[in-house]
Amino acid sequence: MNHPIFKLTTLSVLTFAVQQFTFADSSTRQTLPQFQAQDIPALCDAKIQDIQKQLKNFEAKPMSAQNNAASVLAEWDRIFASFEDFYGPIGLYSNVSPDAALRKAAEDCEIKISQFQTDIYQNPKLYQQIKNTQASDAIDSKFREDLLNDFEKTGIQLSAEKQARLKVILAELAKIEQEYARNVRDNPQKLEFTPAELKGLPQSYIDTLKKNDQGNYLLGFEYPEYRPFMELADNDAARKRYQIAYTRRGGERNLILLKQAMDLRYELAQLFGKSSYAEWALHKRMAETLEAVNKFLSDVHATVAPLEQKEVNTLREFQAKTLNIPLAQAKIERWSEAYWSEKLRKAKYQIDQEKMREYFPTQAAQDWLFAISSNLYGIEFKPAKVDVWQNEVEYYDVTDQKTGQLLGGLYVDKFPREGKYGHAAVWGVYGGSSLTGRKPISALVTNFNRKGLNSDELETFVHEFGHALHGILSTTRYSAQSGTSVERDFVEAPSQMYEEWARRKETLSKVADYCQPACPRVDDKLIAKLNAVHSYGRGLHYARQTLYAQYDMALHGSNALKVQPLDVWKKMEGSTAFGYVPNTEFPGQFGHIMGGYQVGYYGYMWSEVLALDMLSAFGKNLNNPEVGQRYRQTILSQGGQKPAEDLVKDFLGRKPDNKAFFDEITGQRVK
Repeated sequence: MNHPIFKLTTLSVLTFAVQQFTFADSSTRQTLPQFQAQDIPALCDAKIQDIQKQLKNFEAKPMSAQNNAASVLAEWDRIFASFEDFYGPIGLYSNVSPDAALRKAAEDCEIKISQFQTDIYQNPKLYQQIKNTQASDAIDSKFREDLLNDFEKTGIQLSAEKQARLKVILAELAKIEQEYARNVRDNPQKLEFTPAELKGLPQSYIDTLKKNDQGNYLLGFEYPEYRPFMELADNDAARKRYQIAYTRRGGERNLILLKQAMDLRYELAQLFGKSSYAEWALHKRMAETLEAVNKFLSDVHATVAPLEQKEVNTLREFQAKTLNIPLAQAKIERWSEAYWSEKLRKAKYQIDQEKMREYFPTQAAQDWLFAISSNLYGIEFKPAKVDVWQNEVEYYDVTDQKTGQLLGGLYVDKFPREGKYGHAAVWGVYGGSSLTGRKPISALVTNFNRKGLNSDELETFVHEFGHALHGILSTTRYSAQSGTSVERDFVEAPSQMYEEWARRKETLSKVADYCQPACPRVDDKLIAKLNAVHSYGRGLHYARQTLYAQYDMALHGSNALKVQPLDVWKKMEGSTAFGYVPNTEFPGQFGHIMGGYQVGYYGYMWSEVLALDMLSAFGKNLNNPEVGQRYRQTILSQGGQKPAEDLVKDFLGRKPDNKAFFDEITGQRVK
């Protein structure tokens, strides 16, 4: 199943098989099918039955130890590509459809598909069909190994009794993870704030808010409402109230669900004879072992902990000076850190993040991002009118500049709405295949301010666009290895590297070329300020990232059954510079550890090690199309058909190292 990388027309069962694609050019473009909620259950059952029939034929093929892997793997990939044609959109629509009934029907279908996939990978006949092949080249060998690993991680080698229990566990986990995400995503709660509590916020922000009959403002948990409030609202008590509610938006139920997931994951690991879920999950990752992950996190923590404390002291000194109070009375709380950090940035660096929206209008930022990507990778983005799930969603054909060949499709869903996935993410809905000519499709989902982006949001846009390009520019032999189907602790690296394009003058200065009406142009002075702002808060940022990663590992260790997630969080957050805030419930809305990144959050920093190392190949010219083409061919086009370390070696011409990363987190990286 697809996981986000992080945030329909009526069709009958009989017509779905031939109408599942919308073609503007019948020989090239493949777009996403559109559904009605009431049709999904029957469509879901029909597609599962169709795949069952195809797999029956597959398992009945004569076997021999001399089977050529190429033909067997090609048939397998063709079957599962046809399956992805259905379940890829279903996974997307369960998170983005404006229709609550359709989201629920898609979720129910996802549960059926998850259970069916468990059946597939516990089928010994299918396993033997793959195992009894001989690969003739490295790509087939890697795909064969990946498939065998999928069977083995689904318990093909276990006893019938353990297989049955594993199937129950996986089904329960799928339901729990869905409910957890739904509780966060669909929370309708609105907090009431008086006009006085909004002092400090710009009028442009206030004008977007709804009022109640008493004239007070109603704010929900969407990013464009929450983040500016925490950075700009002068009322300390209002910020505290909002932050506590924000951390509790998953509800008490999500703490129960998280504990259930922890216990089930531990039991799963026990079925495989592993001491912990972390040990089980790290198999086939770049890090490989629990010890390697914990050492990495320990090294990062040792580096950033002093920086975090230094930055907290700097904020206290600034607060004391601003309020004209003794330093001993100055205190920075977790709910006031963003507020005082923003004030310090304005005072020390003259950077007002709300003013940055004037430099980066949302549409201009998108046009600019298309342009720099086109230059770097030799591609074009051509808008096309296709059926979409909401009227503001955009679609683009992505083509090669030299050949005109269609490379893939891109959907862009930029703005917040009720019931939509609340952060920024990319769904690699379809994988591409050079063997069959199948084209990849990525869906980029964000929740941006309609008027403009601040510099942090621009980085987010570029980051997620990097994921989308990783999918679209993939030219792998097999669709199952397309795009972001790489090791989990490498998957963020291409996107993290691309963030640098949102920080340098050579690229940022070009945003103004796409502004209509005109907007201010980024100059040397502003770049220097933005770099200073980027450097500021480095300790706070990486300390928090380390905390999240260490917490993730703590929940999935060998003593998982004995701990409660909120108790562990209170203890771990309590030992940080700001401590634990009473009544907050961060674990109940930590979507990463319930959405595919469990025992994987460390991967954000692990990937950044590789991202910054790969960035060195561009030197001082980020717009170099020669390096861009080499990167496109050696990294992006390869998807997961090579081990990630080999990809990086191919691009850099050497083994990767971590020097650039530790220079970055200590503020010593030369730009």
